Amino acid sequence: MGSDIFDNPVNTREEILAATYRTLRDRGYADLTMQAIGEELDQSPSLVYHHYEDKDALVRACLEYLLEHFRDEYSYETIDDPRERLEEVVDWCFGTADTDDDRQPFVRTVLELRVQAIHDPAYRAHFTRSDQVFAETIAAIIRAGIETGDFRECDPNAVAETLQTVFFGMLSRLFSTDADGWAEAVSNEVELYLESRVYAE
Repeated sequence: MGSDIFDNPVNTREEILAATYRTLRDRGYADLTMQAIGEELDQSPSLVYHHYEDKDALVRACLEYLLEHFRDEYSYETIDDPRERLEEVVDWCFGTADTDDDRQPFVRTVLELRVQAIHDPAYRAHFTRSDQVFAETIAAIIRAGIETGDFRECDPNAVAETLQTVFFGMLSRLFSTDADGWAEAVSNEVELYLESRVYAE
């Protein structure tokens, strides 16, 4: 999930959200302004203000749009192969540690926004919901796998929360330290965890 979501905006709202995504990716949150988004759109900032009252309302709308896309893409209704689907989600998450991953600049900005949530109730509400959607999506995949016999009996919610906590811990370390060489080891341990706790023998 990334910039490809915004490749073909179908209306002005999606064009604004696409411009917001690109501006966040390229400049980060601190340098994001309505003027910068207008420039990315090749439009006057007044167009942006017509749809959103300020940059934080716009950023949250962009995050919500991405969240809904994630939920639709990995929804329970479309699970044909639970193990393959879970591996897709895990690869999507932990692939962020790859320095060649083109999502890194935007994911770094999302981590910045999570810090905003410490003092901003609106961002806190968004990330609370985001974490719930993320965990519910993983738990649904695991329940589907238990039903098909692809996964062993386990606590889907606990597994989902564990994977999510490791993922966001990895992001925090990835973008706040200069340490290297550890991400692959963590990814391997996650795979061992899934082999021993989730995947059927």
